[in-house]
Amino acid sequence: MEQKHIEHLQKIVGKENVYSDKAHLIAYSYDATRERFEPDAVVFPRDENDVSEILKYCNENRIIIVPRGAGSGFTGGALPANGGIVLAMEKHMNKILEIDLDNMVAVVQPGVINMDLQKAVEAKGLFYPPDPASQEYSTIGGNVSENAGGMRAAKYGITKDYVMAIRAVRPNGDIIRAGKKTIKDVAGYNIAGILIASEGTLAVITEITLKLIAKPKLKKTAMGIFPSVESAMEAVYKTMASGVTPVAMEFLDNLTIRAVEQKYGKGLPTDAGAILITDVDGNLPEEIDYQMSVIERVFMENSCMEFKKARDDAEAADLWFARRNASQSITIYGSKKINEDITVPRSVLPELLRHINDVSNKYGVKIPCFGHTGDGNVHTNVMVDGSDPKQLEIGHKAIEEIFKITVDLGGTLSGEHGIGLSKAPFMHIAFSEEEMNLFRDIKRAFDPNNILNPGKMAL
Repeated sequence: MEQKHIEHLQKIVGKENVYSDKAHLIAYSYDATRERFEPDAVVFPRDENDVSEILKYCNENRIIIVPRGAGSGFTGGALPANGGIVLAMEKHMNKILEIDLDNMVAVVQPGVINMDLQKAVEAKGLFYPPDPASQEYSTIGGNVSENAGGMRAAKYGITKDYVMAIRAVRPNGDIIRAGKKTIKDVAGYNIAGILIASEGTLAVITEITLKLIAKPKLKKTAMGIFPSVESAMEAVYKTMASGVTPVAMEFLDNLTIRAVEQKYGKGLPTDAGAILITDVDGNLPEEIDYQMSVIERVFMENSCMEFKKARDDAEAADLWFARRNASQSITIYGSKKINEDITVPRSVLPELLRHINDVSNKYGVKIPCFGHTGDGNVHTNVMVDGSDPKQLEIGHKAIEEIFKITVDLGGTLSGEHGIGLSKAPFMHIAFSEEEMNLFRDIKRAFDPNNILNPGKMAL
């Protein structure tokens, strides 16, 4: 990047907030994909006006801008694949601006850590449900940009279900507001809905108003052990159709169970076909007991071999240990994990997992699966030797076939990770050319000079 551009950015935000040294370029060159693309500079805006001035200047000079939160994404959504400036929001724009108890909303800047928000609102008796696995370090701005999910999505939904309003800056520097604090708002186009999951390709989000709910007083946890994946998946969608909606319904297949047991020795049944872990919540003991009794009955009707109920928080944490440590455990099967978060209607989960097993046998690769089956979201992990190009090629062929199967079953390429760079080559599987052209039209309407996060989502 030319020195004159660096100097102008320094005039906007101060020298202490613009970096082009090698250490910063490396630090902001990667995310959870482990792919690396160095930016030309890293800029830390102090407020919304800084963002506006930066974008206005970069738009006039055709300088690429890539917004970034914590860099915890799995699809390269915040990677500067085409160089340019990383606009890092975590240093200054990280404040909880308001917790409005009367209207049950929180107003936050994009750099606020998800867990910090959860703790702040729970201290006031309220609840922000979206809980991505990265909640201890991922930012709300990143969660909104990728429409993050989490384990509580089965009952409470995902990020988009809690976004009431957004303030953002368009590439030309215009500051816009989309949505209101009001419960009802049908005036104008749903611009907030367009910005959610847009992966920083349309505008830079500077403020988010989030819906809060009352925090449930009680919670219970249980685990069901099943002889097969099919019986566990039958139990999932029949539970959801029973009139009881668990907070979470998480799944581990046999490969994942064996990996966790080999790594941590928690006494898991390595001969089990699958494990389901579930939470229920509410405000009355009898409400909790009723929900748990219905789940137990449905599980047992679908060949559950053992149903374990946690007696206290310590036992609940022990039951959840396997799920929370699944991702790091499965690396025993290969140095490279091609991790996807496909989602299908719950009723076809048994069929999906049968097909994945067929793909595993066809390509000779292990594909451990786990995830949020309460909402049909399965984390599919094709395990290969990352140092072997042939293995990598086989792995990507297997993933492409799994994507095709998923779409044929009425599913989608991503339930929570987004598209970014990693899944952009597969967008043609899920969308027609007419639909992709519509996406491109929306991109051009917001960003005619294509300076905001170009190349993501195959736009």
